[in-house]
Amino acid sequence: QVQLVESGGGLVQAGGSLRLSCAVSGGIFSDYNMGWYRQAPGAQREWVATISSSGWTNYVDSVKGRFTISGDNAKNTVYLQMNSLKPEDTAVYYCKAVARGVYWGQGTQVTVSS
Repeated sequence: QVQLVESGGGLVQAGGSLRLSCAVSGGIFSDYNMGWYRQAPGAQREWVATISSSGWTNYVDSVKGRFTISGDNAKNTVYLQMNSLKPEDTAVYYCKAVARGVYWGQGTQVTVSS
């Protein structure tokens, strides 16, 4: 059974940085396409970033140049480095894995104060 556990969220001032981690257990990590999503209060969940099994990355326009997604196959972990954070980045951030199924983590709260 595939399980995803996010960590690294917290409270940070605008302009600060956080690094989110998503540890994956079960399955073959290197086969997965991984993504980060976020959901702000009262809003729909939105896609933030993707890293494919081949290392291709893509980002929503609002985070380009500020966020970086990366993966470590040795640690079965995907990261989201978030720099120059803004209050509008406040949300619960979720990790998603796609291979022969779709799997989600439980989410980690990121709060950016102005």
